[in-house]
Amino acid sequence: MAEKTPKEEIKLEEAKGRPLLTWIGKRPLSGMVVRPAQPMHIFDPNGELKAEAPRQNWSDWSPHYPTSGLLFFGDNKEALAHLIAKGFRHKVKLIYIDPPFDSGADYVRKVQLRGVKNLLGIEGEGQSLVEQTQYNDIWNNDAYLQFMYDRLLLLKDLLAEDGSIFLHVDEHRGHFLRCLMDEIYLPENFVNEIVWYYSDNFQGNVRGFANNHSTILWYAKGAKYIYNKVLIPLDKPVKRDKRVWSKDEGKLVSARDEDGKLIYEDYEEKKADDVWIIGQTAVTKEQSKEYKGYPTQKPEEVLRRVIESASNPGDLVLDCFVGSGTTVAVAQKLGRRWIGCDLNKGAIQTTSKRLQTIIQKQLEKTNGNGATQNGFDGMEPPKQPPPPAQLSFAVYRINNYDLQIQHNEAIELVCQQIGVTHSKTDSFFDGTLGNKLVKIVPVDHPLTPLDLEAVKRELEARRGEEQRAIVMLCLGAQADAKEWLEHWNKFRGIVKLDEGNQPLEFVNKIEVVDLYGDSKYSGFLAYDPAEAEVKAERQGEKLKITITTFISPTIIKRLKLDANLFQARISDWRSMVNSVELDPDYNGSVFNVVFSDIPEKKNDLIVGVYELPAPAQPTTIAIRITDMLGEEVLKVIENV
Repeated sequence: MAEKTPKEEIKLEEAKGRPLLTWIGKRPLSGMVVRPAQPMHIFDPNGELKAEAPRQNWSDWSPHYPTSGLLFFGDNKEALAHLIAKGFRHKVKLIYIDPPFDSGADYVRKVQLRGVKNLLGIEGEGQSLVEQTQYNDIWNNDAYLQFMYDRLLLLKDLLAEDGSIFLHVDEHRGHFLRCLMDEIYLPENFVNEIVWYYSDNFQGNVRGFANNHSTILWYAKGAKYIYNKVLIPLDKPVKRDKRVWSKDEGKLVSARDEDGKLIYEDYEEKKADDVWIIGQTAVTKEQSKEYKGYPTQKPEEVLRRVIESASNPGDLVLDCFVGSGTTVAVAQKLGRRWIGCDLNKGAIQTTSKRLQTIIQKQLEKTNGNGATQNGFDGMEPPKQPPPPAQLSFAVYRINNYDLQIQHNEAIELVCQQIGVTHSKTDSFFDGTLGNKLVKIVPVDHPLTPLDLEAVKRELEARRGEEQRAIVMLCLGAQADAKEWLEHWNKFRGIVKLDEGNQPLEFVNKIEVVDLYGDSKYSGFLAYDPAEAEVKAERQGEKLKITITTFISPTIIKRLKLDANLFQARISDWRSMVNSVELDPDYNGSVFNVVFSDIPEKKNDLIVGVYELPAPAQPTTIAIRITDMLGEEVLKVIENV
């Protein structure tokens, strides 16, 4: 009998800083089981990963991964543990994270079909937008603190001894996070509290001072951390007295000439201090070159200052809340190696497209050798840009997160249909339905007695004060769970009688809505994939790939149009397509992006017809088409 493969685990040191912040359910993260990572696709347009000669600055790289940028799709807690186990412990020089702020807001990406206006017959531009929720920033306070505590502990284990972490916070939980940083990274390693002032943000109708800034906390791993001064160009030259070091006085003093007169110089730039005046229009206005339509996107100039101040060319930069990809995009432009993580598929796709565009521009500028860079659209370019650390990247999936996200989105649609109101304050129940409490069973298993026992313990903890009935949403239910329910509901006390004195409501009666078993809701869980027709043929020494049609039922559902009406109003199927990627030598497992068609402007359309050099032998071609909502279609054509 074959032996079971032992589980791979990591161990973490206990946080030793003081003071200690406490909360209900606080627990140290002493270790984690390591989850596997599956390769999804590789972008290597210059073929650098196929070169046999070793490349500079990669001798310390993990042997488990290609010498390229890395993107991980999945829970960042699992991704960070995976990185620690696979050779990146103490290797990261700079960490920047912009985590959820526990603000109670829904962060929504607005998606518009390409080249389409007034789709729904409503006057005015912008009416054809589909809103796609990227994440709900709704937490119980204790759960939020534990969420951040776990990840900050893991990040510290990845950080090099001369490394730094920059944590973006706001006014909602910044004071708590400062305490966590002191506990984990130690108060003596605090470096700066940076205030980012939005010079172009205007607020009205507020009872108090307008909130026009956010804060970035900078902590080092130890006393000997990397620091480079960051220079900011001035609008016009400024004449100032020259400053020199005086050995006698042990400080900087004003320089003087032989006659004792002050020496003045013209300065065209200044050293950055801890107040950064950077506008937001670069990421909020659709006309901006930086604009990605992604919530919480940060200007590249913010990340330029972070990366230049605390890392050097060739260093490894990590962002485990990568979002729209600003951190890794700027790292790519500034010659740093990088790793990004996100649990949102839209974030991974947005980041991937952004990086492909940057790398293609770098290749065009350098004729393929990466000697210089361009593309500094949203930030001040270095006077001598360093060469790119890599001209490729790979995308991996942690623990098959795709299926869980599909189920979560389906349940969200069901909640909207039923009328569930989400709770922002209840630490256990997910919301209410009328006067009933709602509990959503995790999508990775059917309803079990363990789920029901958890509800029982919660009700007992409330000491009988809670009498409302409970609705449980689940994807299937075990037989023993149904037996548990019958026994529970049999002994419920009466809360309310009807007009005929018959029991109408019972204390804590539990009702189950089986989303798989109830025909009213099972349609939401039926996956209706996008469809495409693609042809591929040899024409001499070329491969010609033609996409003849594409349709996305998901987009039609989101716009609440029937298929005939939708097709009547969409004259070109390419309006639904965000990008096309081609692999002319597909191996059946890892998609190697050799060519990508990613229109830069929102009204531009993909080409739809492509020619690539044909290999001598018959080949398998893979075509990946991504629609405007991020759904992917993979078409594989063999023996071309």
